Amino acid sequence: MNSLVVWFEELTIDDVPSVGGKNASLGEMVRELTAAGVQVPGGFATTADAYRTFLAHEELDQRIYAALRELDIEDVQALSRTGGQIRQWIMDTPFPAELETAIRDAYAEMERRHTEGVSVAVRSSATAEDLPNASFAGQQETFLNIAGIDAVLHAVKGVFASLFNDRAITYREHHGFEHDQVALSAGVQRMVRSDIGASGVMFTLDTESGFRDAVFITAAWGLGETVVQGAVNPDEFYLHKPLLREGRPAIIRRIRGEKAVKMVYREAAPGEPPVETVEVPEAERLRFALDDDDLIELGRQAIAIEDHYGRPMDIEWAKDGGDGGIFIVQARPETVKSRSDALQLEEYRLHERGEILAEGRAIGGRIGDGPARIVDRIEDMHRVEAGDVLITDMTDPDWEPVMKRAAAIVTNRGGRTCHAAIIARELGIPAVVGCGDATEQVPDGAAVTVSCAEGDTGNVYRGKLDYERSTHDLDRLPELPVKIMMNVANPDQAFNFQALPNHGVGLARLEFIINKSIAVHPRAVLEYAGQSDEIKQQIDRLSAGYTDPVSFYVDKLAEGISTIAAAFWPKKVIVRMSDFKSNEYAHLLGGTQYEPEEENPMLGFRGAARYISEAFRPCFELECRALNKVRKEIGLINVDVMIPFVRTLQEAEQVVSLLADNGLKRGEDGLRLIMMCELPSNPLLADEFLEHFDGFSIGSNDLTQLTLGLDRDSGLVSASFDERNPAVKALIAMAIEKCRAKGKYIGICGQGPSDHPDLAAWLIEQGIETVSLNPDSVLKTWLHLAKRHPQ
Repeated sequence: MNSLVVWFEELTIDDVPSVGGKNASLGEMVRELTAAGVQVPGGFATTADAYRTFLAHEELDQRIYAALRELDIEDVQALSRTGGQIRQWIMDTPFPAELETAIRDAYAEMERRHTEGVSVAVRSSATAEDLPNASFAGQQETFLNIAGIDAVLHAVKGVFASLFNDRAITYREHHGFEHDQVALSAGVQRMVRSDIGASGVMFTLDTESGFRDAVFITAAWGLGETVVQGAVNPDEFYLHKPLLREGRPAIIRRIRGEKAVKMVYREAAPGEPPVETVEVPEAERLRFALDDDDLIELGRQAIAIEDHYGRPMDIEWAKDGGDGGIFIVQARPETVKSRSDALQLEEYRLHERGEILAEGRAIGGRIGDGPARIVDRIEDMHRVEAGDVLITDMTDPDWEPVMKRAAAIVTNRGGRTCHAAIIARELGIPAVVGCGDATEQVPDGAAVTVSCAEGDTGNVYRGKLDYERSTHDLDRLPELPVKIMMNVANPDQAFNFQALPNHGVGLARLEFIINKSIAVHPRAVLEYAGQSDEIKQQIDRLSAGYTDPVSFYVDKLAEGISTIAAAFWPKKVIVRMSDFKSNEYAHLLGGTQYEPEEENPMLGFRGAARYISEAFRPCFELECRALNKVRKEIGLINVDVMIPFVRTLQEAEQVVSLLADNGLKRGEDGLRLIMMCELPSNPLLADEFLEHFDGFSIGSNDLTQLTLGLDRDSGLVSASFDERNPAVKALIAMAIEKCRAKGKYIGICGQGPSDHPDLAAWLIEQGIETVSLNPDSVLKTWLHLAKRHPQ
């Protein structure tokens, strides 16, 4: 190894002391993972010796460390002045002759390997950077589209200087790193033409929940700096690692981002930036930046990298717009969620709601409150005091010194891998990013509550709201004589819910997915050509990025189901087909023209009768297509199908036949068909109904209202609604007995056991197989049952 410059292919991960974590990792991947199909653009790195040789030149190091000894880093303005002075000293100091010659020779060799004036990225790699117990990521500068040796030399100096930006100085002070013990290596790497392609960041776990079986990918058009900086709201994708390893097309979720701007190359005079940020045309914004083949290739490379390093990884990637190649440009250990305690569950719960001032992507799962502090310019960041909620357009490393003071962070721009999101996770505070207009909508100085505990959407509420934080030790829960499952409606929260103790999902509802992710009546997509221009425009915007409106409906439904099924894989996930009532379907886009007006929709056109009707059958077949995609294409065969509200044996026979006609045949690939037991006719004729189904899941809400003859939505008779009524319990006991006698599945997924732990205890005594609870009642009910039924 040359003491000043070394090629990537000569490096291994053991060379961190010489070239830092980032460059050592690049070298390790070039040497060890090229055969596994991981593509890393070539290049070279300057060494820590080179950096120290430069700093010793003209006694530059003595001036730097003397200035730092005099600095009070809590004085934000003094920090800014001192850091700026040191960086200017570095830029003004000439290279020692031997170092300049080494860099010139190495770049000349790159020109011989590629083309004259080859464009490179010059990146920083600190010698303590990207180790499992420290994250220096994003603190130092990266220079893109650097061509020609003079520009390369200038960029290397810029990288050296960035070791003394405000955030880097502060981080070293707070984490006990001596300034003179940290050195910097500059990585000079061939540029990938992602300026005409796409780029982004991926993690080999879910960054919010820590769920290990997902690859999380963000993507935007152009160079990757817009994603890293948070200047753009990128597309987001999830892939399921276990099925990806089996060669399945394991894309379980797509979220189209705004992608309003992109960074591209520009013709630049010496000294001017060789890149610029431009607006993205509307048609490009409405497309996904990656296709399925790209996603699967990225997922495959991510798994290869994680397997090699043996830990969750944070990876930057780029797609060449010329040849379509997918390249890895950085890889480092993930340092936040991978270090959290998997056996302790932290839970935040908001006890009240208020006026929503802004909303965006939720980061961190926590809740914070304080006075809103709107900061439009970095020069004004000293206004942020301890406990404030920092609200700004976007952040970069220079904001770090004040971010640690904030109770929460809110930005107009950025996605879940942007700078603000990364730092909020490190600091353990909530952040809501990509709000669009938070700096305009939230009044400066107003008391606000920032909630990231309600799923993927983070909300900024007016006022100081009541909330609680609790922690639970998950390694001390006693055994139970019954399987506890969960009711899950929102795919956004599935990765978090899976961390609770459970035996799978006893009820996965489609209504939330249809209402929130699709928002269009299924007949409106099937009969798209006949819709008004206004409705067509709304459908077009919602379905942008998908082949057509029907594919959009099927694929979004499949993505929602897949997210829940993947989160709990390989445990069983029982998916109930849609159970909207006619008034609820009418609220979907285009729905009023297709739905009847009913006096009591609760007892009307719903469940099995709706599925087999001439009017709705084509819509039901869309749901069947989605389930076939989940089970047969993606491979999530842990999904079972549940049919709600089956009034008669004739309906049971017809709906089972319709499922089989649409590729969902009972017993095929282990498919179970479960029936909701929620009408008195179901337990009374249980033997006959069970000829068509593999078991019952008791729906205690409808069973109670139909047994007692009351409307559960009516406040006039709500006091009489009680699942523990003797008549209701008699029917439930009958259903359990019949299923047990036939060796069929028997569970309960209604609200009753979540509200009444004593009912759950009675169900165990009757021999129930599973009790499916709302996630917020799992631990409470578990502990209650353990006392009643000690093992």
